[in-house]
Amino acid sequence: MPPTTQRRSRRTFRQILGGVRRRVRRAAGKARSTWRRSLQLQVVTSTMVISVIVVVVLGTFLFGQISKSVVDSTQESSNSEAFADRLQIADALAPETDDQDKTTDSGKQGSANPLDEVMDTITGSGEGGTEKRYDMLVLNRHLPGASRGSGTVVPGDVPANLQLGLQRNIRDQQYDEPLAITGKIRFAEEGQSRLTYVIGGVVHVPTSGESYEVYHFFPLDEEEQLLVNVRLAIVVVGLGLVLLLAAIAYLVTRQVVTPVRLARQAAERLAAGKLDERLKVRGEDDLARLANSFNEMAANLALKIHQLEELSQVQRQFVSDVSHELRTPLTTVRMAADLLYDAREDFDPMASRSAELMQAQLERFESMLADLLEISRYDAGAATLDLDPVDVRDLVLRAIADSEALAERHSTRFELRLPNEPCMAEVDNRRVERILRNLLFNAIEHGEGRDVVVTVGGDRDAVAVAVRDHGIGLKPGEDTLVFDRFWRADPSRARTIGGTGLGLAISREDAALHGGWLQAWGQPGEGSQFRLTLPRTAGADLKGSPLPLVPPEIEMRRTWRTSMTPVLLPAVADGGGYDED
Repeated sequence: MPPTTQRRSRRTFRQILGGVRRRVRRAAGKARSTWRRSLQLQVVTSTMVISVIVVVVLGTFLFGQISKSVVDSTQESSNSEAFADRLQIADALAPETDDQDKTTDSGKQGSANPLDEVMDTITGSGEGGTEKRYDMLVLNRHLPGASRGSGTVVPGDVPANLQLGLQRNIRDQQYDEPLAITGKIRFAEEGQSRLTYVIGGVVHVPTSGESYEVYHFFPLDEEEQLLVNVRLAIVVVGLGLVLLLAAIAYLVTRQVVTPVRLARQAAERLAAGKLDERLKVRGEDDLARLANSFNEMAANLALKIHQLEELSQVQRQFVSDVSHELRTPLTTVRMAADLLYDAREDFDPMASRSAELMQAQLERFESMLADLLEISRYDAGAATLDLDPVDVRDLVLRAIADSEALAERHSTRFELRLPNEPCMAEVDNRRVERILRNLLFNAIEHGEGRDVVVTVGGDRDAVAVAVRDHGIGLKPGEDTLVFDRFWRADPSRARTIGGTGLGLAISREDAALHGGWLQAWGQPGEGSQFRLTLPRTAGADLKGSPLPLVPPEIEMRRTWRTSMTPVLLPAVADGGGYDED
């Protein structure tokens, strides 16, 4: 076969083998999933396995006892009959040897041979004999003519080890120790094998010194058939018992699992928001009490949720009303404050400083009021997008320009990592700029004067902006708390920028309104990084982010510690498809 054909054949075989492995793994996975999800299947299977083990153990023990009883009974009766026959043969040979002494030197006996007579009597072929269910064979190795057999038994049918054992007993003059063996004996005359119990004994005539080997062949066909029937009955009864126990387990577990399954389904619907879901109560047993407890829990939960919804609605309405009501007096105060601020040079130093402080606090108050109004819009579901195709790099540059004054006061510099190609996306310019400003302000506030790295990346489906600071960082679990309303990492830390603590919460709402992600990573002493990911097309689903959430240098350090091999990671990913995690 040519090498090319061999390679193709091996490749085809590997493909077939790979397909079989995949199907086996898929089937195993489905079976494992079904096993884990079905309590009823677990109980029934466990019951069947335990039942099979118990039935096998009991059946084996029972069959062993029956077999031992049948075999022992047969062997005991056979030994008794063989012993009686040997006594009868000894009695028949003793007078012949003692009184008549007709044995010649050549080993031939007289015409009236007592061995023939006693064999006819024992086997039932003679007058007055009863037909036996077994065959006999009498051997005298010194007198060939003195050997007799009944039926189709010949000397070659005797097992060799049994013959050797009897000859050893004769040499050792142990005449009263018969030997026995049970097994498949192949009879030469019949040409077939049968299970037979063979007993070998010695009949010794003291006067002549001759020893006769007497073999009894007891067929065990009936006993073997009986044991086969018993084994079949045990197997059938055991199998029926296992199936019956499995059916009982199925019915019993069904009575228990069905209410539990209904409770699970009701709990799932309750978790999905259907607060009017209730269970039907039947009887007064434990399951009925469980249903009552579930219904009471659902009713209390629905009441509490309703109360919380009403309270939340009142709070949202209060915030919205207060925010709107404050705008009118704030506008008047703002106009008066602007006049005073513009004329501050004509005032004395204390009045001039008061005008400047009032102007700064009014700006902060306006920012707080704007945040509260924005939060109230999100709570009311009234927030909308004004989409325009825009280059995200331009939004980043505008946000940095708005943050430069604050960065100078904190001695912070910006390090920009922008791609050469445009990063176009359909976004709301105002909202995205607000997100970026909040991220930059947060990085400046917590960056402790170190550089802030701003990275922009994009792929076919999404664009991303990462803002990295090298400040105090975040503790474990704080990467999600930072987006909670009014949350602060360190309440004792003085706020140098001011604000309401709603900036990151509003930013995450803005990102979610675009169908994007706003995520945070932080580590104590290593700083933090916030990543904004937006789809290029409005309404598209995000499958990944062009930028990693963990900074490349941190990931490289982790890889170095794990494998002790340095790995270079790119600073900007363009199409890497990092997951949401």
